[in-house]
Amino acid sequence: MSPAAGARRRPDDRPDDPAWTQLVDEVREAGQYTTRSEAESVIRVVLSALGGHVVGDERVDLARALPEEAARVVASQIPATRPLTAAEFVDSVAARIEGATPATARWDVSSVLSVLPALVGDDLIDRVIAQLPPGYALLFGRAELSGT
Repeated sequence: MSPAAGARRRPDDRPDDPAWTQLVDEVREAGQYTTRSEAESVIRVVLSALGGHVVGDERVDLARALPEEAARVVASQIPATRPLTAAEFVDSVAARIEGATPATARWDVSSVLSVLPALVGDDLIDRVIAQLPPGYALLFGRAELSGT
């Protein structure tokens, strides 16, 4: 898999952060990835895509709550010019991963996003989901609730 543009790392520039290691391990388990490297790559791709769609206080708070490496990926993204539907978001991730299909990209997205609530808190995830178009809650492993 190729890393997302803007999220590339040199092999000798590996994060040595226990929180990053925990995130990688949780995503590796959730996604059943065979290597840490594969899980790291998927995390960077998904978080770089998400970083362009979360704005304002939620983006700042998300970056603060994530491990430093993940926070840099989220915070370094230029805000998207228009919000993507959940399906378009998955397609954009598929376009960033060599050989990915919409089905494998949905798996990758859900493998990353579903571990975030335990890491950053349900309240923050609720705020992030509230600013995204309908359909994203499912990618975070949650039931889609109708807006009020």
